[in-house]
Amino acid sequence: MSEPRLVVVSNRVGPLDDEGKAGGLAVGLADALRRRGGLWFGWSGDADEGALTGDIKTEQHGTTELATLDLTPEELDGFYLGYSNRSLWPLLHYRLDLVQFDRSFDATYRAVNKRFAERLAPRLRQDDLVWVHDYHFFTMGAELRQAGYLGRLGFFLHIPFCPPEVFTALPASHDLVRALLAYDLVGFQTETDRLNFVAFCVRELGGEALADDRVRVGDRIVRASAFPIGIDAEGFSRFAVSPEAGEHEEMLRDIAKGRPLVVGVDRLDYTKGIVERLLGFERLLETREEMRGGVNLLQIAPLSRAELETYAELRTEMEATAGRVNGRFASLDWTPIQIMTTGFTRRALAGIYRAARVCLVTPLRDGMNLVAKEYVAAQDPGDPGVLLLSRFAGARAELEEGALLVNPYNPDNLAEALQRALTMPKAERIRRHDAMRRPVFSGTATRWCESFLEALGAVPPDVPEEASAPLFKASDRH
Repeated sequence: MSEPRLVVVSNRVGPLDDEGKAGGLAVGLADALRRRGGLWFGWSGDADEGALTGDIKTEQHGTTELATLDLTPEELDGFYLGYSNRSLWPLLHYRLDLVQFDRSFDATYRAVNKRFAERLAPRLRQDDLVWVHDYHFFTMGAELRQAGYLGRLGFFLHIPFCPPEVFTALPASHDLVRALLAYDLVGFQTETDRLNFVAFCVRELGGEALADDRVRVGDRIVRASAFPIGIDAEGFSRFAVSPEAGEHEEMLRDIAKGRPLVVGVDRLDYTKGIVERLLGFERLLETREEMRGGVNLLQIAPLSRAELETYAELRTEMEATAGRVNGRFASLDWTPIQIMTTGFTRRALAGIYRAARVCLVTPLRDGMNLVAKEYVAAQDPGDPGVLLLSRFAGARAELEEGALLVNPYNPDNLAEALQRALTMPKAERIRRHDAMRRPVFSGTATRWCESFLEALGAVPPDVPEEASAPLFKASDRH
């Protein structure tokens, strides 16, 4: 019997061929789609006034079809820049101080989910496995049910799910979680995120936690499980010894002039704790005079969401902090901090990681943070570097045995951990790296994908008729 067709829904689609730029999601999904064929559906990345009546853009790659829709400029503002990135993103990362609540954002978000579901539904077969990704499409499953799809529906959240007492600040919080109950399987990065979701269902919706990761709300029983996402560890380790990686590694070693290199690699975002780590590095130089002139920090922070004022302010704060530290401690032949806002290929990054004695992965809150796993995969096992990992990163659950855990809000803690990492004996570095290498090379992106699809495939295909009934309640709306 042939496998059911895989249908993937995500905000951005592709690439199917990893040319050294794809992240964990694309690597895992592309591998599954190449093996079994299917459909990958989402936003094209373009905004056009005629998007509401525009055709679906399609590309065929072997047995896999890529299908995308444009957004209108109004949808781009309300759905993507508005509700997704001004409301849901900060909320789910525990940043209530940055959340913007706007009725128009909410309405546009729902309308886009509905439009995308209505365009996708005619392409679905009832025996498909439909896998929807991330916070952009919380309500997609409910809209697909109302459009008549009764088959198996899965959802995976790539960022944290905050505790109920935080999520309830969102005016439509009950509405969104009821919409998630249209899915048969809801996946999270960590057990903490899963428990937060279940707690919301129990406390706010009167649900009941059942055995085997299941939760009941009314007549719906949904499985909510943790599926930690990984990387293509073998592939990334090969990147680290590629000619492109070697060039970048050698270049950095020449620039450092024998000094140990500390590196941070993050998309410029307030969740990543970039300014906080700069303050920790400053504290190291304040309190450890022997480190002055003896260590370099390279922070790579490609720009993102530049249209949003919060991100522009963050860039200003980051550059001002680095400039102040450099002005305070630099000498004629040494500048402690270098900031780069340009991006690099993954092969180049692998070389940069390999050159670094220490990698700072210190988010204030994160879903997984695959940089931590990439750093581990890129290291020379015979002479590895040290990973400093925030206790608030999702990767902690798998890597805490080998990483040095830090509190990014505490500059003294960061400084102490940096001092320890920079002076750590080789034998301890090897032992710690080996402890992290095992989960990184076993819990790959492919394994993450396979485990989720195996769980989704175990859902009985004959979904009860009530699963297609409307899941929204008038009382839950604004």
